[in-house]
Amino acid sequence: MKVINAAAAVLFFLCSSIPVYAENLLLDEIVIRGQKEALNQESLNMREVRESPARDVGEALRQVEGINIVRKCPIANDVVLRGFQRDNINVLSDGARLHGACPNRMDTPAFHFDFAEIEQIKIIKGPYDLTNPGSLAGMIDIVTKKPRQGLGADLNLTHGSYNSINDSAVVSYGTEKFDALAGYAYKSSEPPVSGDGKTITDLYGPANTNRYRTDTINSKAYEANTSWAKVGANPTANSHTDISYSYQNTEHVLYPGLTMDSTYDRATQVNWAYEIKKLSSFLEDIKFQGYWDKVDHLMDNSLRAFTMAMSGLSKTQVYGGKANASFNMGTGVLKSGIDYYNRKWDAKPIPDVSIDNSGIFAVYTVPVSEKINFEGGVRADSARANPTQSHTASALPSPANFSTVGGNLQLTCKPSKEIEIFAGVAKGNRTPDPEELFMDRPLVGMMPGQQPWKGNPDLRPVSNNEADLGAKYALGRFYINATMFYSSLTDFINVTSVQLTPAQKLMTYENIEAYMWGGELGSQWSLPLDLFLKGGFSYTRGYNKTGGRPLSEIPPLKGTLALRYDNGSCFLEADQNMAARQTEVDSVLQEQSTDGYETTDIKAGCAYKDLSVYVGVNNLFDKYYFSYLSYTRNIYSTGIKVPENGRNFYITVSYRI
Repeated sequence: MKVINAAAAVLFFLCSSIPVYAENLLLDEIVIRGQKEALNQESLNMREVRESPARDVGEALRQVEGINIVRKCPIANDVVLRGFQRDNINVLSDGARLHGACPNRMDTPAFHFDFAEIEQIKIIKGPYDLTNPGSLAGMIDIVTKKPRQGLGADLNLTHGSYNSINDSAVVSYGTEKFDALAGYAYKSSEPPVSGDGKTITDLYGPANTNRYRTDTINSKAYEANTSWAKVGANPTANSHTDISYSYQNTEHVLYPGLTMDSTYDRATQVNWAYEIKKLSSFLEDIKFQGYWDKVDHLMDNSLRAFTMAMSGLSKTQVYGGKANASFNMGTGVLKSGIDYYNRKWDAKPIPDVSIDNSGIFAVYTVPVSEKINFEGGVRADSARANPTQSHTASALPSPANFSTVGGNLQLTCKPSKEIEIFAGVAKGNRTPDPEELFMDRPLVGMMPGQQPWKGNPDLRPVSNNEADLGAKYALGRFYINATMFYSSLTDFINVTSVQLTPAQKLMTYENIEAYMWGGELGSQWSLPLDLFLKGGFSYTRGYNKTGGRPLSEIPPLKGTLALRYDNGSCFLEADQNMAARQTEVDSVLQEQSTDGYETTDIKAGCAYKDLSVYVGVNNLFDKYYFSYLSYTRNIYSTGIKVPENGRNFYITVSYRI
């Protein structure tokens, strides 16, 4: 209670002792979300992230309606969008592809970024992104910071419970002809403590060989060093080019929900872009992009009590390029382009694989009238997955070739200034990934209780045939939006099990017919006395039509309600987070129902000139609970869920020059 009282005193001081100096940003956000953002799109800015104790992009995105996460450890959370996860979602950085190296999704794509690199995170819900291959369920694009004019610097220091640290520094310089930026970030933490008073590494009984040894159970949960730089130039008044580089080295990452931990993850990214605008009355703009990145990942069980040593080194490398152009045609704009990427993946349970994907797209946007806007487009892709080396006694699989065509039609109507209606139909595709095609993990050498896994080289590409309907009402200080979707999934790739013997099952993948449906609602209201009320909820249901049962790993109904006092310089906010009990489970995969929960967060902050301070307490009442998602897609899962964090405090100090 002393800590809580001290925190309350700090909150009161921050919210009462400093006068108003800054314009309130929340009203601007209401206008942007209420009038400018499309109904099937959302964004998350760094103000929202810095006010939270989020450790990575996945955890930060959890506050967006329709997004959940798979938690296997204190960091590297995997994003779930409307019940879709893994490669069903495109996670990009300034339009460049990045894949994790670990076949267990230890190092998810969103893991390899620091918040200090990021300006904004853009989200497209549904298969409405035609500019990139594989956006079956949606796209998340991490937009990195651009240098500011003149000399500038940003310093962020975040410290909290579990001795967690998230510190960063960025310096930039820009002129009309040249700009440059460089940054460094460090983050680390000890194992979090859940609501039952135990660390999340203390999940196993004394007889379980997956348990952490007594000398490692309280070791550091993760440690990450990230550095990056960006240099840009304006060769002409209407053109800009830049090249960026980043390197992240993460060590000693604990994954209590898996049988192994990460010794290190090393990610290198290079991205180049060149754009020319207003070339002529016909050619609106043209952009070229090239990128290269690689990730090295080493995992082992050296921290566990199991006596048989297990380890695996995985590597992935991606390079690619794009060329896009926009043309003024009639009363509309035609955007078209071509793209290519190659991914090489060397991972022990998968034959070394090289994937080549070539694509072409065209999107035409035209105002039908002053109140109606139409957009339609098409995309075609050709891909080849070529296994090059087997790591087991199994014969090397044959290459797999795929061709897909998709597209969408979107109609936006504004019958009045305050109301906007959106309707869309789309077909999105993705090809099977190397793990689904070629996974080969035999029973030999596995730990007790684990199952062999085998890929299915006969898998067909997934198609998501989706319809969306949404409406938005925005009037000055108030907005509300609601969206509904229905996805008919053809050849959806699903995890399944085959009974080999009475005591042994084989885990594999199959194409099924399925559907998902659901929706999201979000609202924000500026009240008198500098009060703001915000609320939202999301819901998804999934059904396996082929198997006659619910789809696995579908999150339940969740919602948030927040009340905030904000005068432009100081704020105080209380959030209530809720999730319903999930009883729609896949019995074949032995999923279990998960109880619902409610948690309370409070936070406060103030800004004085260039200095900002935020303090907060998450899970104020120290609830012991689990987020639903059973990790059935992870070949090294122990079958034990990782609980969410208990009560945790944090403070962030930011200074901007």
